[in-house]
Amino acid sequence: MKLAGIIGYPITPFNANGEGVDLPKLEMVIDTLIASEVNAIAALGSAGEAAYLSEKEWQDVASHTVKHVQGRVPVVIGIAELTTEQAVKRAKYAHQIGADVIMLSPFSYYKLVEAEIYSHYQSVSDATPLPIMVYNNPATCGIDMSPQFMLKMIANIKNASMIKESTGDIQRMHKIYKLSGAMVPFFNGCNHMALEALNAGASGWCTAAPCLIADKPKQLFDAVQKGDQNKARELFYQQYNFLEFIVKAGLAAAIKSGFDLQGNKVGPPRKPLLPLAMLEQEQLKDMLATLGHI
Repeated sequence: MKLAGIIGYPITPFNANGEGVDLPKLEMVIDTLIASEVNAIAALGSAGEAAYLSEKEWQDVASHTVKHVQGRVPVVIGIAELTTEQAVKRAKYAHQIGADVIMLSPFSYYKLVEAEIYSHYQSVSDATPLPIMVYNNPATCGIDMSPQFMLKMIANIKNASMIKESTGDIQRMHKIYKLSGAMVPFFNGCNHMALEALNAGASGWCTAAPCLIADKPKQLFDAVQKGDQNKARELFYQQYNFLEFIVKAGLAAAIKSGFDLQGNKVGPPRKPLLPLAMLEQEQLKDMLATLGHI
């Protein structure tokens, strides 16, 4: 499975009281992303509040996403678990329901050494034939994997085949590109670094932004691919304030608030997460209006 382009992150809509997943609204979110010309859907990441879902809710979102996408684009299922046993269980489920890729990040309470992380990935690889995206997101998961270590896993673990880098350090991407001889696909996970990352050779950009601003991220990706740097810069700086805002405000809360502002009620984020404050809602409304999406 070769992924490239814009990997769209759906949020997980909840009922008005926040107590259950609203699957019809999830279909709306998925259709919005596909209409925005994303090249793949990555469910159950941080934007999807995966850490706050029950086992049944997680399975319902995963299976319903695959079912509703219906092969229109590849489906990536995010897995970030404290135990290898649970990660293996979810990887097997992703394979069972027909997902195309798993995005695996080690999640830590204790500080894991490289041998433990390697064993975690090896165990998941042994449990399913699905391609594995090695996801480095220390801000969320508490583990920072070096480019050298991630490439070692790509070289030696059968199904580990691509990297998502979310530290915000562009030098990591340069190192992945250089050390792999440009042979290992890597993806940008930091919205505010999209232009730099794509110019550094990233195969794509993982983002929830198309939920609210349609194909503007895809336009940026296409401009870089065509070598039109003037157009790429123009598109990037049009989006920059919005991209920075949704990360700082919290992806789930910001995207859900944006949907509400656009007339699509998708429920609140799940506590302890809180909806955006009134001032932040006004800021987001102004940004969406400036971008022509409200």
